[in-house]
Amino acid sequence: MTAELLALSLVDLAEAIRGKSVSAVEVTRACIERAEATQDTLNSFIALEAEDALKQARAADSALSRGDELGRLHGVPLAHKDMFYRVGKVSTCGSWIRRDFIPTVTATAVRLLDRAGAIDLGRLNMAEFASYPSGHNSHYGDCRNPWNPAHSTGGSSSGSGAAVAARVAYGALGSDTGGSIRLPAALCGITGLKPTYGRVSRYGAMPMSTSMDHVGPLARSVRDCARLLGVLAGRDDGDPTTSMRPVPDYEAGIEDGVKGLRIGIPTSYFVDGLHPDVGRATADAMAVFRSLGAEVVSVDLPEMPAINAFGMALARAESSTIHGKWLRERPQEYTPLVREWLEIGLGLPATRYVEALNMRGPLLTAFRQQVFTKADVLLTPSIPIPAPTLAESAAGAQGHTAICAALTTFARPFNYLGLPALVLPCGFSESGLPLSVQLAGPPFQETRLFRTGHAYQTATGWHRREPAAGGRT
Repeated sequence: MTAELLALSLVDLAEAIRGKSVSAVEVTRACIERAEATQDTLNSFIALEAEDALKQARAADSALSRGDELGRLHGVPLAHKDMFYRVGKVSTCGSWIRRDFIPTVTATAVRLLDRAGAIDLGRLNMAEFASYPSGHNSHYGDCRNPWNPAHSTGGSSSGSGAAVAARVAYGALGSDTGGSIRLPAALCGITGLKPTYGRVSRYGAMPMSTSMDHVGPLARSVRDCARLLGVLAGRDDGDPTTSMRPVPDYEAGIEDGVKGLRIGIPTSYFVDGLHPDVGRATADAMAVFRSLGAEVVSVDLPEMPAINAFGMALARAESSTIHGKWLRERPQEYTPLVREWLEIGLGLPATRYVEALNMRGPLLTAFRQQVFTKADVLLTPSIPIPAPTLAESAAGAQGHTAICAALTTFARPFNYLGLPALVLPCGFSESGLPLSVQLAGPPFQETRLFRTGHAYQTATGWHRREPAAGGRT
């Protein structure tokens, strides 16, 4: 029964709890047991808070028994990257500097999930200050890929990717500044969404880059991500960058299919340096969409190297500004790689930063005109390579700089442009590692991405594959 219970999607579990075929306590215990069984192998948690989670689950079952009004996530166990603040709870941000930091505010995203009835299992592993794309963390131990623990989870939301893939949690919060939701989702074989900039509040989440940061969900399916975004999206006075646009019903129309939808295939940039397995899986995904009635069209892209470079400039300059005081006063408490990455930003000319800001609007306009006048959705590989090993992507390893650049090269442009991007599994490499495609759309068109991704998942079922015993080999 436990295996079948843990295999349920988030949406199916929510309905099962509402229908009283399973209790919140029962499923929370199952998740805790899976977390404990896989922690030594995967190291997905910085802190598993089992007693607090069971207390929440008992309260959820009592509310159901009383006939209280229930939220859309009532009794569903989630867990979150350890940079989403909760009053009275330590939030390390994956760092040594904040090892004892106790916030005085609760992140809006966490508060909204609480209000929807979700159970919080604890705080998930992450790269130090969300600054490294491979999932390494020398302070709390490296997080490891459930499909093969010798391999990277991707970062920086490494624990979020591993925990959801290993069926420890039904969903997780992540942040995405240069791919940090999408990389772990892609390398761990799950679904992840970076929403449109301003769609989800960042209040109470550790900042890395104020103009590039996004908050979003990682889950087992497109439908699960749609349910989570429906809870998370909306205006928040705590984050003045959030949009006042009404939040649509993201689950409505998700079954409408893709017949007649124009899916754009880029002629440049996203075709460079592809591992043969990635190229094969991406071509197979295109074929599936054609078989479902979509029209596949070629699209030219504007100045992609510049878009990527401007995004890097913004991220480095803003991160260095946020960390400036600690870099001056506590530099020894950073790992050398993270300190070096941040210090580079201190040397960026102000003119380069202003140029990156000023070019954002024109480049977004050009991208929309060249891509989304010809296509409704853009389809690309998520990452040009399968998951690297932890050893070859570690700081100091030969070639690790090139590997880290490869991990982010297809993700960062959509942070700079602020466009929504959804990654979903599309197969496996010859060595048995998950592969993924990315769907991107115009601003605030997450509903279109969900409809497209759900059609693919209904036709293929890659998202239902599970790593053996949570990654134990």
